[in-house]
Amino acid sequence: MALELHSIRFKPLVLHMEEIQTLAMEVDQVALWSFIGYLAFIIIIGIYAARFSSKGITHFFIGGRKMSMLVVALSAVVSGRSAWLLLGVTGMAFSMGFSAVWAVVGYTVVEFFLFFFYAPRIRRFSEHKDCITVPDFFAERFNDKNGTLRSVVVIIIIIFMIAYVSAQFVAGGKAFESSFYITETEGILITSVIVLFYTMVGGFLAVSLTDTIQGFFMIIALLVLPVIAIYQMGGAGEFIALAATFGDGHFFNPFALSIGAFIGFIGIGLGSPGNPHIIARYMSIKDPSRLKRVAMVGTGANVLMGFGAIITGMAGRLYFPEADMLPGADQENIYPVMASLHLHPVLFGVVIASIFAAIMSTADSQLLVAASALVRDVYEKLIHKNKSIAQKKLVLLSRLVVIILVIIALTLGLMAEQLVFWLVLFAWGGLGAAFGPTSILALFWKGTTKAGMITGMISGALTVILWIQIPELQDRMYELVPGVIVSALTTVIVSKLTRKPDNADELYQAMKA
Repeated sequence: MALELHSIRFKPLVLHMEEIQTLAMEVDQVALWSFIGYLAFIIIIGIYAARFSSKGITHFFIGGRKMSMLVVALSAVVSGRSAWLLLGVTGMAFSMGFSAVWAVVGYTVVEFFLFFFYAPRIRRFSEHKDCITVPDFFAERFNDKNGTLRSVVVIIIIIFMIAYVSAQFVAGGKAFESSFYITETEGILITSVIVLFYTMVGGFLAVSLTDTIQGFFMIIALLVLPVIAIYQMGGAGEFIALAATFGDGHFFNPFALSIGAFIGFIGIGLGSPGNPHIIARYMSIKDPSRLKRVAMVGTGANVLMGFGAIITGMAGRLYFPEADMLPGADQENIYPVMASLHLHPVLFGVVIASIFAAIMSTADSQLLVAASALVRDVYEKLIHKNKSIAQKKLVLLSRLVVIILVIIALTLGLMAEQLVFWLVLFAWGGLGAAFGPTSILALFWKGTTKAGMITGMISGALTVILWIQIPELQDRMYELVPGVIVSALTTVIVSKLTRKPDNADELYQAMKA
């Protein structure tokens, strides 16, 4: 009966693949040129930033700690959202309805507090000890003279960052496939080439500047598209009425999910303090006293983008009641498909640009983090410990490492069969479980020890990896939540049983000064 009611009531809104393809062919040429214009603009910024980034690895990886308030606010938010927001969250809202909002609430609340309390401490310590990477921070905080802790951090970063970058390439392939009707494989290849050139040339400054610009792209696209779609549907009242009766009322109910799913969605935010590409933004700000203002700007951006993605996905479900009506029968294509139907070709090009804004803002940041871990932490701090290496040589090596990492991520992306949403959540969860609890404890509890850090990181990462191998557990709760709990408990217990560094009080005070 529900299906019959649905087919009668929603028939005026249902569009078929033939109509989608016809409309897309009409706007493709204009949209393509609009998109190319956006890419040209971004590449110019990368070339502009090349000279600054070539001065040394501090400039290449954290912008010489000279980033402004607005740049840090938007780049921290945008680099953490990636294509997961535009494709993954809209696809999740398409499937689940309004209950998907709790994923947005989770990371928005956590990142608000990170800007206020976490960021100032790690910024002060990183400048005091000349830390330019997350492994640098842990190594200096715990007198890691033999490099054991640094090595553990680097290995975890490389494992999960490669998966993360691969997810961005897959997202780019999906966007090209649904927007310009080329194959997903061709789209993945194009995406990887764009990201490679841009990251290799421009470094952190280019990444941060374009993150800021791309943040505005994403906000505008996620506000304009759902407003137009709902207007063409008949207005907000009609949207609410249709959504409230869709799926026996569960689609519009924010609590139409299990306790485990609710905790998992809220727990997504626990990954933010453990993701190095977000932490690098905190370390890069010029004036740490402005981080409270950064919190306001960043939180506002998170709210606007998050709720825009949720409403876009929900409106899309009313237009396309079944996922098999979308290209590739893939719910994660709902955002570009809705844009192609409702926006002027130029604005459609901007929307496609916003997807690549999300992809590049995350992929380039992650590539820089992974490259910095290998060049700064392995090559400079472990292999050539206590030796002086020319800064230009380190920058050149960093660019070569970016090329290698892109090739590896591209290979994995071409083989990936998982949805972007879950591939990103795996990487986000692994990094969050390994570094979230450990970095918080390192910053706020002077009783932490090196042994506690190592066991906490390893146990958190392994919990995430093992949890997803057991379907019964994976179906009950997002693997990040148990990973964070295990990591935190292990860190505290082992720290209680092992000795602190001799200068632990001095190191702790460096974060408070």
